[in-house]
Amino acid sequence: MVEVHALDQPNIKPIQLPDRFKTEVVYFMTPPDKLGRASFPPGEYWIDLEDAKTWLDDYVIEVVSPLAADVKAEMELTDYQEQWLEWLLENQVQHIKLS
Repeated sequence: MVEVHALDQPNIKPIQLPDRFKTEVVYFMTPPDKLGRASFPPGEYWIDLEDAKTWLDDYVIEVVSPLAADVKAEMELTDYQEQWLEWLLENQVQHIKLS
């Protein structure tokens, strides 16, 4: 299991997710350059709450092909992704770290 810690809400208990979430979190992250940063430390991510709300409302996320940037697909959220997005929104968490 991987633990997701709320760096911007340190009093919030971490949520545990399957190990495969380590590779999936990049689908949800806000790119650092969009936030005016070069990068985040390894294992840290920023998730825009408006995006999180949209994904949860739509129950899908749009992913871009690593082979062709103009090729996009919609993927349904898994149960644990839905649970994680709910955790983010309920606790107003945007800055996370995986451990």
